Amino acid sequence: MQRDRASAGLGMVVEVNEPGRAVVSMPIRDDMLNGFDITHGGFVFAVADTAFAIACNDSEALTVSSGADVSFLATSTTGDTLTAVATVKAAAGRSGVYDVEITNQRGEVVAEFRGRSRRSTLPVPTGAR
Repeated sequence: MQRDRASAGLGMVVEVNEPGRAVVSMPIRDDMLNGFDITHGGFVFAVADTAFAIACNDSEALTVSSGADVSFLATSTTGDTLTAVATVKAAAGRSGVYDVEITNQRGEVVAEFRGRSRRSTLPVPTGAR
């Protein structure tokens, strides 16, 4: 997160960073709304993807996404705060599966995200952890 300019620009805050688990929050601003005055799905995906990235980079090896799916279950809008909780579900060799639950400030589930990770043989860049 120290070098993640995209997440910082969206106002994301890392609440928890533990091996295999991360919690990231993001306040929803007016410029994050779509034409229906609800949060654009890309921003919901972004907060989940950031939590996923933190959770799966729990070693010295650079880990990236090999794919992800999201299911949108409820809407959010300006003034809401989304919180993404990412947890490892399975890991074998260089592959992993992570589930991310995205809720609003009332604890209502807004979306569910499943990410698939692939651990590389490259080290995490200096200053990136």
